[in-house]
Formats: sequence, C-alpha cells, structure tokens
Amino acid sequence: MLFRRTYRDLALPGALMDRAAEWLRPTAARWINEDHTWLFPSGAKLAFGYMEHENDKYRYQGVEAQFAGFDELTQFSESQYLYVSKSRLRRLATSDIPIRARSASNPGGVGHDWVKSRFVLPHEDKDRVFIPAKMWDNPYLDREEYLESLEGLDAVTLAQLLEGNWEVLPQGDCFKREWFAGHIKPVAPEFMTHWVRYWDKAGTQGAGDWSVGLLMGRAGRQFWVLDVVRGQWSAEERNAVMLQTTREDARHYPRYSVWLEQEPGSGGKESAEISVAALAGYDVHKETVTGAKRIRANPFAAQCEAGNVELLEANWNKVYLDELCAFTGDDKKDVHDDQVDASSGSFNKLSLAMPHKTGESRVAR
Repeated sequence: MLFRRTYRDLALPGALMDRAAEWLRPTAARWINEDHTWLFPSGAKLAFGYMEHENDKYRYQGVEAQFAGFDELTQFSESQYLYVSKSRLRRLATSDIPIRARSASNPGGVGHDWVKSRFVLPHEDKDRVFIPAKMWDNPYLDREEYLESLEGLDAVTLAQLLEGNWEVLPQGDCFKREWFAGHIKPVAPEFMTHWVRYWDKAGTQGAGDWSVGLLMGRAGRQFWVLDVVRGQWSAEERNAVMLQTTREDARHYPRYSVWLEQEPGSGGKESAEISVAALAGYDVHKETVTGAKRIRANPFAAQCEAGNVELLEANWNKVYLDELCAFTGDDKKDVHDDQVDASSGSFNKLSLAMPHKTGESRVAR
C-alpha cells in the first residue's frame, strides 16, 4: 500500500496514482477503480490509501500488507504512521516476501518534529535508516525548471525543499530568540508570590496539535516559565495527566491556581466542565478566550522583549522557544501555537495578580 494524507494528493497529475497508471497500463496488471488497486496476474496487489483525519487509520484495520510506503511523511501524525507500519505489516510463515515500511518526505509540515526525532536525529534503532537526498541526487529531474519553480519562496521553505535542511525553522515576528539570551536560569528564585498552570487542551490523540499545561510563577516584576507539560493524549489520558500534575504542583506552590481554556461550542464547554470536575478540591477555573491569538500574545511578548521573562533550564526549553519564535498569529502559517496560547493564558492571569498583603511566599522544597 502507498499512502498520501488526502485522496486529492494521491490523484493529482504526476502524483502516485497517475505515475502508477503511466507505468502499469502497458502491462498485464488490471486497475480496479472502486478499490484504488492494481491487480497483477500473480495475485499481487498495489493499493493506494489516505488518512485525511486521525481516525482514518482504522479504515485499514483489516489490511494485511507486506510493504507500506508513505509519501510526504511529515504530513502524517506519528500515530497514523505507527498504526500502519507496526500493526498492518505481516506475512504468512511460508512466505519469503520481506516486510518493509519506507517513507519519503521534505522537512516541514505538521509532522516535522516527530519525523526528525524518529529518523533524522541520532538514535539506537538500526532498523530506522535515514538517507538524505537532494535535488542534485536525482538524475531524472529537470533541475533548471525546478529551480525556477522555487523562485519567490521564503528562505525557510527554500532551504527545506532545496537543501533538505531539517534544522532551519520559520521565524515569526512576535517573539525574538535573542530576547531570551541570558534569561534561561538553572535555579528559580526562592521567593515568588503567585503561580498559575494554564492548560490549552486543543490537542487530539496522535494528531498534529498538542495539549499543553504551562506553569508560570511571578517574582515581583519577573515572570518565570517553570515547567511545560505537553502531549498528544486522549481526553481520558489528558485528564489523568492534569490531575497528577495539579497534585504535584499543589504540594510545592502555596498560592497556586489552575486555568483551562474552554474551546468554543457545546463540546468545548462539556470538555471543560469534565476537566474542572476531575480537579475538584483545587483552585481551578475555566474561561472562554476571545480575540486573535496574536493580540492575546502581545502583552507576554512585550515583557519578554523587556527582559522580564525568565525560563527555568530544562529539556523542554528548545521546543518551547522554537514554537514561540516561529509564531506569527496566522493559523495558516503556524504549525503549532499551543505553547504560545498557554503562555499567554498564564501570563495574563499572573499580570492581574497583585502581591499578597502578607508579603512573599517561600516555595516549598
């Protein structure tokens, strides 16, 4: 089976189905249109599939294949790839057909992070092989025409498509990386006045968006990003993570509150109410946010630029800063903005919190 994210991607001129038809029409293979399958005289089949939505992977629950090929892998979620490559590839004990999963992709796209982590970065799994390929490696490509077609692209997209660069990242105009130079500290201050853990629950299990819980504390005019919890969980898993995280936070931070962003619509309201009920016994609130993401992020960005935001040194720092510094506020351009939303939410709550009249509180150690 060969996969693209959408049926339209499969059917475009020059795409997988078009190319297969060009090669196979002169042969004895027969096209079965209703199944999007080529049937060969030997009984072998070449099928085409797509997974536009996360749960479309279950459409292939009954499939038994020996080869799975993903074109533009970064357009898929990791759970879609793993479901097919781990559970749908099998063979009879008497068969000598090799079991294989192969993928091709440019950098970028919603799956950039997981594909880079799984295949491009160093790892110990010898079955995961990454073979870089550039335009110059393709002897069949009209290179001059391809270069002309790339004219006018932004520098990041050009580096990704032309050079296969997995390190270059888009740069937004809301946050600048240099603002955080010297503001990543190994130890948080001993005294703070308030703490907020703000949850953006926009993520879907295995899908492109993430659920994020960001903990921010206030020490005078300084705002500290202390922790980021981030995952692509089911609703049940997410509520369990939220409860465990809240329990741990409450042990350490005396004037601590939890806020949840309520998604629009009746489904969002019901989800927020369930999460609030799951955190019964803690200082928990929900809110429906309004206004553009960029406008909500601007007050936090202003304090970052002024040097009033510190980050506690941790392994989440890089992914966090990468997202902030790529943020534009344009939903069509921003691959991820969940950590930005959680930062805006935490900051906006803390900026309204006045120091307690009895003075500052010592953090429990």
